[in-house]
Amino acid sequence: MSSSADFRYSPLLPTGDDLTEYRLVTDEGVDVVEGPGGRRFLTVEPAALTQLTAEAMHDIAHYLRPAHLAQLRAIIDDPKASPNDRFVALDLLRNANIAAGGVLPMCQDTGTAIVMGKRGRHVLTDGTDEAAIALGVYQAYTRLNLRYSQLAPITMWDEKNTGTNLPAQIELYAEDPGGHPDAYKFLFMAKGGGSANKSYLYQETKALLNPQRMMQFLDEKLRLIGTSACPPYHLAVVIGGTSAEHALKTAKLASAKYLDNLPTGGTMLAHGFRDLELEAAVLELTRDFGIGAQFGGRYFCHDVRVVRLPRHGASCPVAIAVSCSADRQAVAKITPSGVWLERLETDPARYLPDVDLDSSPVVNIDLNRPMAEIRAELSKYPVKTRLSLTGPLVVARDIAHAKIAERLDAGQPMPQYMRDHAVYYAGPAKTPEGYASGSFGPTTAGRMDSYVEKFQAAGGSMVMLAKGNRSKQVTDACQTYGGFYLGSIGGPAARLAQDCIRHVEVLEFPELGMEAVWKIEVEDFPAFIVVDDKGNDFFADVTKPNPVFSIGRR
Repeated sequence: MSSSADFRYSPLLPTGDDLTEYRLVTDEGVDVVEGPGGRRFLTVEPAALTQLTAEAMHDIAHYLRPAHLAQLRAIIDDPKASPNDRFVALDLLRNANIAAGGVLPMCQDTGTAIVMGKRGRHVLTDGTDEAAIALGVYQAYTRLNLRYSQLAPITMWDEKNTGTNLPAQIELYAEDPGGHPDAYKFLFMAKGGGSANKSYLYQETKALLNPQRMMQFLDEKLRLIGTSACPPYHLAVVIGGTSAEHALKTAKLASAKYLDNLPTGGTMLAHGFRDLELEAAVLELTRDFGIGAQFGGRYFCHDVRVVRLPRHGASCPVAIAVSCSADRQAVAKITPSGVWLERLETDPARYLPDVDLDSSPVVNIDLNRPMAEIRAELSKYPVKTRLSLTGPLVVARDIAHAKIAERLDAGQPMPQYMRDHAVYYAGPAKTPEGYASGSFGPTTAGRMDSYVEKFQAAGGSMVMLAKGNRSKQVTDACQTYGGFYLGSIGGPAARLAQDCIRHVEVLEFPELGMEAVWKIEVEDFPAFIVVDDKGNDFFADVTKPNPVFSIGRR
């Protein structure tokens, strides 16, 4: 039997130096006191944790990192980008400028609040850190124009919105962040349902660990992400892991650029590392999908992070996660010098191009016309046709669809509003004073797929508007009943609220809050034909995997 190796230690994820640019939030609520043995301790009051959290949640709802905005501008400047890539990128930049005003959040799904903290051994608090952080989340979501998305389970089957967006996911660790015992460091995230739902875990084997099989696997799995989480994405792929849950968490952290300073090679210390060669190969792989920034092109992803982790010899988990167009995260720290928060971009206008890119052909659709005439007009054009919608829309999503389905099952007729109008799958954030609407972008279409055949058979949902790709059952229903699915750009919820939505009123189920059935009036609302009445689906071809032979070769 061989002798054991000498003891050596490395953290699983050695994150390297912190190169973040910070801004000072406050120097109140922190102090340095002398302790035994000549040690100095940093004391942090609960109010400082609360203030930092509230400010962080405000900033990530309204501002983006400069690097993310620069990547959007790079799409516009890339001659290889498709017109649809550039159109989406420009709309997202415009949305960022509106959100930066601090009134309308960049996305209507203002997310689950996720906070990770690492507290050094010389940091003293009163022990109520989690409650103080939760209070900061509460203050941000109740005072700002953000949406309440958290549901409390009352019974196994019954739920009720908490009305505060609590609970938050708060994870606190006892470790010296970056080797500093007198520091308390944080990662703040707001994770919407669309991107959270695109986290995947695959339990693979050693057979995956060769270039040809890995690229075949990724070609197949990455296409399945689709567009419902609002690309272009920051994509993370984690290969290996000491457990399934650790692989998934690492993927989430990597998608937030939290692990960018990992080593770029492995050692016998068995720490995680980034594989830059594979990152470049996977990014090029996604360029060739044809999915692009939602409606065809090259920019399915802004960038890719690939992290290789150690693993048990009998296990090979692979985790995939994305951060979407609402790339909402910021790091923060509390040190003896004060409370500091990552400096995000408050002036995104400098990333806008000087020229007008809206010269591509667009078809105007008058939604005031009878449904039969709207469908006849749409039937003239192929999938991928860019549209501009003006007129009334009905807004209904998950719970409203379930309630309407119950009526149909009970023998009641389809509501007339679902027969007369196109249906927009969405749920608004709170409406600011003086605005017709709060941020009001589309939600994931696929969640309503199971209702489409039943609704169209009853004369409703003949024209649907949302984000993301849909299942074959929707394409089949549209071909059978003469329906259409129109794709809306996922991401620019603030721009839609400010520039396109003129009036909002509740039609039914007001007790459901943002899940109610609404009627809205829109003007020049952008959309694309994704599924038509002839059985054509734009996403059908681009989601089929292609043969891949090895990294960097086809």
